Amino acid sequence: MSTRVEIDLLGPMRLRADGRPVDVTTGRLRALIAVLALSAGRTVTVARLVEALWSQHLPANPRRSIQTYVTRLRTLLGPGLIATSATGYVLHADPDAVDVLRFQRLLDRADGSSDPLRQRSCLAEALALWRGRPFDDVESAWLAGTEAPRLVERHLAAQERRIALDLELGRPADLVPELRELTAAHPLREPAWALLLEALERSGRRAEALAQYERVRSRLATELGVEPGPRLRAVYARLLAQTPPRRTPEVRRVPRQLPADVPDFVGRADALALLDHAAATSPVATVSGTAGVGKTTLAVHWAHSVSDRFPDGQLYVNLRGFDPDRPPVDPTDAIRGFLDALRVPHELIPADADGQAALYRSVLAGRRMLVLLDNARDARQARPLLPGSADCLTLVTSRDQLLGLATAAGARPVTLDLPPADDARELVLRRIGDHRAEPRIVDELVALCARLPLALAVAAARVAEQPESLEYRVAELRAAAGGLDAFAADDATIDLRSVFSWSYDGLSGPAARLFRLVGSAPGPDIGTAAAAALAGLDADAVRPLLSELTRAHLLTEPAPGRYGAHDLLRAYAAELGGRGPESEAALRRLLDHYLATALAASRLLRSDRETHEPVLPPSATPEAAEHIAGPEAARAWFAAERRTLLAAVDAAADHGHAVHAWQLAWALTIDLDWRGRWRDIARVNSSALLAVRVLDDTEPPAHLHRSLGRAYGYLDRHDDAEAHLQRALTLYAARGDLVGQARTLRSLGVVKERTGRHEESLDHDLAALELFRRIGQPAGLAGALNAVGWAHAMLGRYQRTLEFAGQALEILRGLDDRLAEAATLDTLGFAHHQLGAYDRAVDCFERALDLLRELDGLYYEVVTLRKLADSHEAAGDAAAAARVRRQAIAALDELGERGTERLRAELTARVTAPDAPPGRPGRQPAPR
Repeated sequence: MSTRVEIDLLGPMRLRADGRPVDVTTGRLRALIAVLALSAGRTVTVARLVEALWSQHLPANPRRSIQTYVTRLRTLLGPGLIATSATGYVLHADPDAVDVLRFQRLLDRADGSSDPLRQRSCLAEALALWRGRPFDDVESAWLAGTEAPRLVERHLAAQERRIALDLELGRPADLVPELRELTAAHPLREPAWALLLEALERSGRRAEALAQYERVRSRLATELGVEPGPRLRAVYARLLAQTPPRRTPEVRRVPRQLPADVPDFVGRADALALLDHAAATSPVATVSGTAGVGKTTLAVHWAHSVSDRFPDGQLYVNLRGFDPDRPPVDPTDAIRGFLDALRVPHELIPADADGQAALYRSVLAGRRMLVLLDNARDARQARPLLPGSADCLTLVTSRDQLLGLATAAGARPVTLDLPPADDARELVLRRIGDHRAEPRIVDELVALCARLPLALAVAAARVAEQPESLEYRVAELRAAAGGLDAFAADDATIDLRSVFSWSYDGLSGPAARLFRLVGSAPGPDIGTAAAAALAGLDADAVRPLLSELTRAHLLTEPAPGRYGAHDLLRAYAAELGGRGPESEAALRRLLDHYLATALAASRLLRSDRETHEPVLPPSATPEAAEHIAGPEAARAWFAAERRTLLAAVDAAADHGHAVHAWQLAWALTIDLDWRGRWRDIARVNSSALLAVRVLDDTEPPAHLHRSLGRAYGYLDRHDDAEAHLQRALTLYAARGDLVGQARTLRSLGVVKERTGRHEESLDHDLAALELFRRIGQPAGLAGALNAVGWAHAMLGRYQRTLEFAGQALEILRGLDDRLAEAATLDTLGFAHHQLGAYDRAVDCFERALDLLRELDGLYYEVVTLRKLADSHEAAGDAAAAARVRRQAIAALDELGERGTERLRAELTARVTAPDAPPGRPGRQPAPR
């Protein structure tokens, strides 16, 4: 006789065979029972069983594993209960003995009956089977993720349907406690809330029902960003219709509360367009930005421009979120003010805050009104003031980003940044009323005010009092050296220190400390890892602080993970931080971080792996460095940090960190060299050279003089170049540093060549070659051979060029030095061109370009592209020549480097006039 089994899955699994409990402890065996039970009497395929037992990480032989589990289950339950079919297995069990199947059949019977009492009986019997979450102790991702949610939804729907029947049967008050439990357990389930409202309504508790509606509406808006659905709205409308008329006044006074528009509003076309778009796509828009950037001015101006779209009026309140003298406005007080403006009789206004908010939304329902909430502290202060009607538009301004409104109310954010220089200049000219002012002076005023509208307005107002004082005011600002004294005022609302302090005072202690430290950080911005080093924290701890500062608009995030502030905010932060021990220690940590990371990144970019690397100071341990994964990541890091590193060299020099200064300059020069940024190379090495005078070591000045001389050579400052290179040569000789001497001789060769002294250039290159032969350094030897080959080319000895450059290429085949290989191919290409072998020249140049593009050596590409164009032209392919020259011009545009004007002019002339004479070809810059 076959075994009778009973399987309960609507809660923890219970299994009985012929009335006796069967204990199944293995997780996958329990899953197998559950899946077979759900299809009792029907075949379950092996594929479905595999999916249920192993969502991933399948065993080596899933089918064999299923067979093993089935055999174990047959042993537990007895023979004949589980049969094997052609495609899987069948559990021979009465469907009514599986609680899930009985639950589903009872729901189907309720659906098929027209008798409410019969329906309720089936639903109650089905719900009684429920003991907890289905498959509670069964390990199966498929059951937990697919079947359990489906059953839970059917259970909730059945419970709601049974309650609805009870409601029709006339027991509303008894149902309220059950519905409160249901809505508490499922706070976003609208049918349950609708039933609760109906039960309260039928119990004569309409006020409570209205309050509950506001509760669920707020919850849906906050967590899902949606309004209630049709059923809830229908119940709400019925509740309102049944409320006594005195509670829903229909007063139609049209309030016009907007402040006056600014008469000399300037620019902001992009922000105004964004507000137009925001208003067209959402009933809520926000304008956020730093203190003094003009948020209120923009909002009021835009509100006036669209006021005709809102015939029922405009409401305005200054929420005083960042007021120095008075506390923020309580939302309840703001609502009372709005109700007064709407002429709602006082005797009709409820005493409680929730009732007032509900009345406010009711009065605005069906009206087209603009609500301007100015200077909100945060989303919490603004949220109760949002109308419930989509016909109204709410505009909120704040120094906070108001992310809560974007999340809960679907607000469209507009972030207001500093105006462009042209708009800032126009603002000043309109305020001072003198369009004859010298443009240079006005531009300097704009720069000294950091383009901050409040600062511009204060400075312009002072000039307007005495129009002839423009130059004096600019001199006053210049003398302040970026400080805030020149913007002091008796009125706290326009005193920049006071205005900035309202944002600063609202920060948490750790965020305030980070803001103070940022004031001492060099450069225009700072990355997350650097900010962590500055604060002495790890990255996970500093990210929330950066987010807090960004939300308060004391920092901006112009690119993901990079943070900055305009000059006046940085000056305020620096004033707060001072130059005490804490800021000095923070700067040292930051310089350690920059130096350790820059050396690690430069190591990945150096073309000559045999270059001697400086020894890090003890504090700049490798642990202080940001992780750089490879050459591409190194280039990206330098690109992001380049301007900051330039400033860091100056900061290190100014604060007496000489070792950091020269080693940062050393590492940064490697990156700058790739971009042909000779001016920046000269700048950082000059700054570092001044700093290392205090060191009792000749190695740093030797390196710095050589880098300076090399940069000056490419900037055509030939006398300066020779002076620095000769000084470097002397220092290297005194140290017995043959590599340094050899590299300096090569740089001298470049300078001689650029002044047309080709024999002298060859002499220096031959001297460098001899030293590298003595040293036995393959990379240096290859570079010197190529330099000698180029010097021969400049003397018209092209076969000798092929000989020496060919030797260099042979050495380089065994080295991973693609830059040197590209430079050598460039030399060979030039020699082949001069010998009339244009096809071979093109081949060499294109191979060189392939290597350079792998390395992102943009300046080097331009040098080779120019020669490639000449070879195409000489071969008779004028179209290819023009195309390559345009590529070179585009590369120069991307570089954006000063000092390349002559090269750009020559390339442009050759594109427009191919017969123009070619310029000086120039060798590829020698690797450092």
